Amino acid sequence: MKGILGRKVGMTEKFTKDGKVIPVTVVSVEPNVITQIKTVDKDGYNAIQVGTIDKKKSHTTKADLGHAKKANVSPKRFLREIKVSNPENYVLGSEIKADIFEAGEKVDVTGVSKGKGFAGVIKRHGYGRGPETHGSRHHRKPGSLGSIRPARVFKGTKLPGQMGAVTTTIQNLTIVEVDTKLNYILVSGNIPGPKNSLVLIKEAVKTNKKEEFELISYEDVALEVAEKVAEETKVEEPKEEIKEEPKEETTETANNTEEESK
Repeated sequence: MKGILGRKVGMTEKFTKDGKVIPVTVVSVEPNVITQIKTVDKDGYNAIQVGTIDKKKSHTTKADLGHAKKANVSPKRFLREIKVSNPENYVLGSEIKADIFEAGEKVDVTGVSKGKGFAGVIKRHGYGRGPETHGSRHHRKPGSLGSIRPARVFKGTKLPGQMGAVTTTIQNLTIVEVDTKLNYILVSGNIPGPKNSLVLIKEAVKTNKKEEFELISYEDVALEVAEKVAEETKVEEPKEEIKEEPKEETTETANNTEEESK
């Protein structure tokens, strides 16, 4: 399984040549560094640990400094593990860039959802309102909590509480575009978390199908518009009229004209 860490920037849209609009999320992906390689012999499972965004040494503990020194890299602010089947193919301290993914691939994106604070059952679980009349005491309350027999609230009962700020994964999203020069990946649809939050993009678990589509670039559109404008504003050059020079009268034509006049 392959994966990379990035930051959620915001949302925009892309257009295909078929006329479809694809809403996409822009993920800024700086080069990730492999800070640790785990194997079955040493750790009981195969995985790699990747890190991104440098951390100040003054804000780093001695343990983190020593951990980064083993990989010969600077301390990283964010570290995540990605399970792999072939750890021998990775080198400690090497970089992972956005080009590990291609347009059309399916991915799972993990992030921490937006925190909404303490919320009631209507906002948190979608409960309906109670009667609006004067005598009702249950306008936005949860109502009955269950059976009398156990004399307790069952585990898992939907009640008011903290909403959001939970690690969430959205599966089977499509990679729409990968740009290695500007270091970003466009993922179809929305992904969890607020802007500038950390997200982990991994190869999809449930499917490995590729989606095929052709995007329209802004350069192509600009060229088409420029060509149309040039054709519409093109003025045809007026054709030069060829003037016939008057023929000189010869002696024969002059004699003929005199005879006709007589």
